[in-house]
Amino acid sequence: MNKVILVTGANSGIGLALCERLLSVDTEGLQLCLACRNMRRAEAARSALLTSHPKAQVALLQVDTSSISSVISAAQEVKKRYDRLDYLYLNAGIMPNPQFDVNAFLKGLFSRNVITMFATGEGILTQQDGVTPDDLQEVFMTNLFGHFLFVRELESMLCRAGRTSQLVWTSSSNAHRSAFSLEDIQHKKGTQPYSSSKYASDLLSLALNTHYNKQGLYSSVICPGFVMTNLTYNILPSFPAFLWTLFTPIFWLIRMFTNTFTLTPYNGAEALFWLFKQKPESLDPYAKYHSLTSGLGNNYTQPRKMDIDLETSESLYEKLLQLEREVRKKLKDEQKESPP
Repeated sequence: MNKVILVTGANSGIGLALCERLLSVDTEGLQLCLACRNMRRAEAARSALLTSHPKAQVALLQVDTSSISSVISAAQEVKKRYDRLDYLYLNAGIMPNPQFDVNAFLKGLFSRNVITMFATGEGILTQQDGVTPDDLQEVFMTNLFGHFLFVRELESMLCRAGRTSQLVWTSSSNAHRSAFSLEDIQHKKGTQPYSSSKYASDLLSLALNTHYNKQGLYSSVICPGFVMTNLTYNILPSFPAFLWTLFTPIFWLIRMFTNTFTLTPYNGAEALFWLFKQKPESLDPYAKYHSLTSGLGNNYTQPRKMDIDLETSESLYEKLLQLEREVRKKLKDEQKESPP
């Protein structure tokens, strides 16, 4: 049986790099599904993959993780197409265009925290979140809750007797406990919605292992390192492209002193690709698997303990289940009210 692999946010960046790397080692033994919001970009990604791997099985699935109805419809389509799902890479995500503190940036350039500042944006970025048509915070919905609903909808496919399935979350070094609050899981009141959503995904991964390992479903978390992708460029939307080009040699120089500057999507996908080759039972549910690149350009994966605890992860899980019940009830009520 071919392994079925679904990757959200697969049309560019780290998601697309992962797909390329997977097909490079096993072109015909995989059924790859690119789950994307923008189907024009998804078609272009599929064409690029088939150009380099003509015999590959690459399908497309439209899903917008910021939309409850889109997530549920996409999950129903997955269940129609496939009778198994071996790997689910929860990679799609957004970072809202942030407010950039120029003074903090210039000060940070000449401080001992310059590497951390570039790698995480800590101290120089605050973000303005939006609200979805479902009346949920946009970053929370897109990065976390949409994926949670997707997993819940696909539970019957992911939990099958006699075999294992893997969930892999693309987290971030920007996932800070200080940005997250159990009293405000959607981060309505804060200024770091991206950091909050990524820390929440770290917590949720642990809770999913607690509840699903006995059913053969395992969850892991990765950090791609500092990668130059569209998400990175959007950090400074008014920043001229040529200035990013000027910074590139500086980033390469910094990489001689830190292994977290992976820089390219191919390097950033290292931990995602590494997890594909591991037995899920052997993985540490408290570890975040980091993509790292040496100064000489060698890629490797390293586990690092996450700043999470079981009690907080369970509390978040219960709150997400409660929110799931609420949105499903709302959806059901709306369907009753709409004319046939």
